[in-house]
Amino acid sequence: MAVADLRNLSVQYGSFLALNDFTCAFPEGCVGLLGPNGAGKTTLIKTLLGFVDPAQGTGTVMGADITRERREVRRRVGYMPEQDCHFPGLSGVGFVAYAGELAGLPSNQALRRAHEVLEYCGLGEARYRNVETYSTGMKQRIKLAQALVHGPRLLLLDEPTNGLDPKGREEMLDLVRDISHGKGVNVIVCSHLLKDIERTCDEVVVVFQGQLRRQGNIRDLKRLEGVPMDVELKEASADFVTELLRRQMLLIHQDSNHYRVQSDQAPDQSGRMILEAARAAGAQVRSYQVATRSLEDAFLEAIR
Repeated sequence: MAVADLRNLSVQYGSFLALNDFTCAFPEGCVGLLGPNGAGKTTLIKTLLGFVDPAQGTGTVMGADITRERREVRRRVGYMPEQDCHFPGLSGVGFVAYAGELAGLPSNQALRRAHEVLEYCGLGEARYRNVETYSTGMKQRIKLAQALVHGPRLLLLDEPTNGLDPKGREEMLDLVRDISHGKGVNVIVCSHLLKDIERTCDEVVVVFQGQLRRQGNIRDLKRLEGVPMDVELKEASADFVTELLRRQMLLIHQDSNHYRVQSDQAPDQSGRMILEAARAAGAQVRSYQVATRSLEDAFLEAIR
């Protein structure tokens, strides 16, 4: 089942079309929402939550209609916004418990859950301090805690590592990965940091100019057509290239002693041909492997 299913959705601000006939089904698991600034990612999240009325189209989130069942959508979804969202004067546990009550939990259950999620998010020792005294990393964690407190089936995380130092960023990504792959909660991560998406997500949705440009498994998006091989020699060798051509292998690219070659053979057969070519040329192979492209390359291709 799709955790969010949008059909022909358009959202307009005055004369500006933020989402244009957007159709997408977000699968279960952890999905990255990618796009440059102004692509429509934030508008999409606000539409999923029922904060923005679409000009046309329909959509559901966890089975609830985004226009007719907004309260039910928010009961089933946890939202971690990019901006700080705390109330001055409230302690950590008071703030998270209040968020739980807003989501419909009884006060005693909300308080119990607040203690649990604060401990899980690494804020157990700081739970009685006022939130405004928290560091940037702690404020990010408490935003995650308030999104988790009511036990949502879907989490929407908007730039979860924003402003974090390297250590805090790694810890936040570990939490996101554990929530989605260890706790069984569906997660949509909106981020401009492709390494964060690659670290936590299995699938990506690429948005550009208000439209869906690409969707799929990260491994599939990074896969290159055919079966190209990346080869590293100890030293560059013109004879190696000649021997490759004799074996009907195509040289796609060369950078010093690094080569990308391709043939119509399976990877294991291509590997044997590479070793044979190197032996005939008197060249030493340091490594060879099936070539892939980076997620950044796939992303840039999608928005061109």
